[in-house]
Amino acid sequence: MAREPVNVSEFQQLAREVLPKMYYDFYAGGAEDEFSLKENVEAFRRITLRPRVLVDVSRIDMSTTVLGYNISSPIMIAPTAMHKLAHPEGEVATAKAAAACNTIMVLSFMSTCTVEEVASSCNAVRFLQLYVYKRRDVTAALVLRAEKNGYKAFVLTVDVPRLGRREADIRNKMVSPQLKNFEGLISTELESDKGSSVELFANSMFDASLQWEDIAWLKSITKLPILLKGILTGEDALKAVEVGVAGIVVSNHGARQLDYSPSTISVLEEVVHATKGKVPVLFDGGVRRGTDVFKALALGAKAVLVGRPVIFGLAAKGERGARQVIQMLKNELELTMALSGCPALKDITRTHVTTEKERLHSML
Repeated sequence: MAREPVNVSEFQQLAREVLPKMYYDFYAGGAEDEFSLKENVEAFRRITLRPRVLVDVSRIDMSTTVLGYNISSPIMIAPTAMHKLAHPEGEVATAKAAAACNTIMVLSFMSTCTVEEVASSCNAVRFLQLYVYKRRDVTAALVLRAEKNGYKAFVLTVDVPRLGRREADIRNKMVSPQLKNFEGLISTELESDKGSSVELFANSMFDASLQWEDIAWLKSITKLPILLKGILTGEDALKAVEVGVAGIVVSNHGARQLDYSPSTISVLEEVVHATKGKVPVLFDGGVRRGTDVFKALALGAKAVLVGRPVIFGLAAKGERGARQVIQMLKNELELTMALSGCPALKDITRTHVTTEKERLHSML
């Protein structure tokens, strides 16, 4: 009998054992030297907690709202591509896990199940990730289908004018499966004998000329709220607020785009300060523990999105594995809140954490 993981990181080892190397590397890998990939996780370890005691924590409330939708905890599922490479049921299994955990899943634009299949699989609040393609009609068609199928918001990913250099995929000659959402619109089957077909597809399709002015185009074709994912600086956060987005996701694309970009937790506070509370700031990158969720909330995030761990859970144990990953993080967050003297999310404040910067400053 397969061993039962006791924490989220143990699912990664299980996934490594069951997945073909090409697919495991595709999910696990980052860009170039993978400095940012390691840093996304490591930077959390340099933030320490400041627990408060003798607070009544006999009842812990982790519930919150995102864009007005109730979720059981501030832990959402991030958009990640091609779940069928991890498990035959693909995004449908992940969606069911999200529904069972009463949280929001952001379906990837590059999913291997259609927006319709995922929508009809279970009843839940769901967002759709978007990329803008050179052929805008392709993006517009997906927007229309998502609206028709009850998706509640769009998460526009803005850090991929071109695909980052993911050397494991190039080495493995990673093959992209046909993406069913685009059947009849474009062909996603590209043969590449020189490296990753995913890279070939992305660079032939993605619109590298996309600018701030183009957010108005997206707003003109949908009434749904638009969040921007891939913001890492206060300057860009300010611009996002100016163009009227409904929210921001602080993200470096799971460290798959620009290597040596900062860990997301190290820039979260800068982005939060720049937005001045005008829009919710969500957070993505390196979350592996309930303490990580707590730290992100203390630094101003409204909720966190979890990517790779959910995929690894899915690969190891299907829908149940994806559900276990979310549940483990929820359980750990609940314990962290109790041990830190925070009965509700509103009680988690900036005074509950000490960052590396502050520690260095205090030594001067």
